Amino acid sequence: MSNLLQLEDVNTYIAGFHILQGISIEVPKEGVTVLLGRNGAGKTTTLRTILGFNPPNSGQVKFEEEVINGWQPYRIAGLGIGYVPEDRGIFGTLSVYDNLKVAARDGVREMESRLETVYDLFPDLKRAVRQQAGTLSGGQQQMLALARILVSKNRLLIIDEPSSGLAPIVVDRVAEALSELKKTLPILLVEQNYNMARQIADRYYIIDEGRCVHQGQMEDLDNEPELKQRYLGVAV
Repeated sequence: MSNLLQLEDVNTYIAGFHILQGISIEVPKEGVTVLLGRNGAGKTTTLRTILGFNPPNSGQVKFEEEVINGWQPYRIAGLGIGYVPEDRGIFGTLSVYDNLKVAARDGVREMESRLETVYDLFPDLKRAVRQQAGTLSGGQQQMLALARILVSKNRLLIIDEPSSGLAPIVVDRVAEALSELKKTLPILLVEQNYNMARQIADRYYIIDEGRCVHQGQMEDLDNEPELKQRYLGVAV
């Protein structure tokens, strides 16, 4: 399977601190690749380095074999990379519809053609289309954040902590939506919720103190209790 995205020996410094220390990962053109690790391990910085917010000081970031180091974030997004940050990034004072409209990179007409697919995946949003986004529940806001990257033509989805702050029943709904999305789009995911990650991910990388310390197929990680306890805090 060929790779869509590659990081090769990436080092990133922030305010003089060496955050990513030789990170190398590969994201194939299908399925879900998840970055696992404790808080502060460097997972979000890895995403921000890919997206150009924290450019690497050395090493290479490649998208379909093209080196994108030093590109501005808007140019990287223009390659067809949709990003959902941990704080969701929605506009609370705008309606659901206007949030989708603002995010539409390919124009309103193209956005309108994708709305039914979005509403099929997230029926709550169709019912609340004229509602102010800031009045939605946490789960609905997360659905809106995901919907915003679906109204443009993307080739890769990068999603940071989609289960953060959500009730278990809502986490299940988000996991179901991601399971549907991965049938048509590759996803690079950061997730603290191990049960959710194992439900939807195909491959994993464990990041610890800015380094990739382990990688493999997600289904095999269940057979590594000591690894999970050491790096993820998952009870044996």
